[in-house]
Amino acid sequence: MGARVTRIFKNFNLENRVEREISREKPRPAPRHEGNVSPQADNADVSQKNEPLLSLLKSVYVESTDPAAAAAAAQTPVEVTVERRPLRFSLPGDPYGVVELKDVAKGKLTITEALKALGSHQHQPQTWTPEKIAQEYSLNLNDTKALLQFFIPFQIQIIPPKTENAKQIRAS
Repeated sequence: MGARVTRIFKNFNLENRVEREISREKPRPAPRHEGNVSPQADNADVSQKNEPLLSLLKSVYVESTDPAAAAAAAQTPVEVTVERRPLRFSLPGDPYGVVELKDVAKGKLTITEALKALGSHQHQPQTWTPEKIAQEYSLNLNDTKALLQFFIPFQIQIIPPKTENAKQIRAS
């Protein structure tokens, strides 16, 4: 039904609308570019060399150096030796198919060591103080305090149901 109504309105007074559009004056098109004029005709003086300018150009000598390349050539490579410490804690076996590390650079932690240190501090904050963790893992004290302040390991919280007859998962 809706298609019929729209078709009626589309076709209403169609001939008059078409006639009005055809009789309307069309806009004038832009003039076309003349294709028979050669581009060299306008610039005839370009093909001739200006001798005074050419002699001045030949007398110019530019010498440049790249400052980054010169600085890199001046520096000799310095070997940096990083102190390493043995791992305090690691996962047993070969987790995730990745070769387990034997030692770590001082001031760095592996993920397992970080989780162990954070968990120890969370469960026993009097024993595992930031100073003790920094000493155990050879860390900077400020970095250790920031680590303990901003990173918290996962906590499992069991929220009891509000009603007594709610379904619960029983330990098996």
